[in-house]
Amino acid sequence: MRRKTTVYIDERLLRAAKVEAASSGRREYEVFEEAIRDYLGWKVVERVRARAGLGEEEAMEIAREELSAYRQEQDRTTTCA
Repeated sequence: MRRKTTVYIDERLLRAAKVEAASSGRREYEVFEEAIRDYLGWKVVERVRARAGLGEEEAMEIAREELSAYRQEQDRTTTCA
């Protein structure tokens, strides 16, 4: 189910999303949803669920932990560089 919402977004990001939507034959909301899913790690959740036979909550918890660990590592790498 989709819900209508209002967000404030950088004009350059909005323009880039519109270009991506037009060039890929998708709607803008599809581009935004894909970007948010990627950021939240939902693709990881689906892979974990499929491989391990886990429930949605269990898979989501594992994905959150892994994404958090990855981001912390990236922050350390960026800070030390």
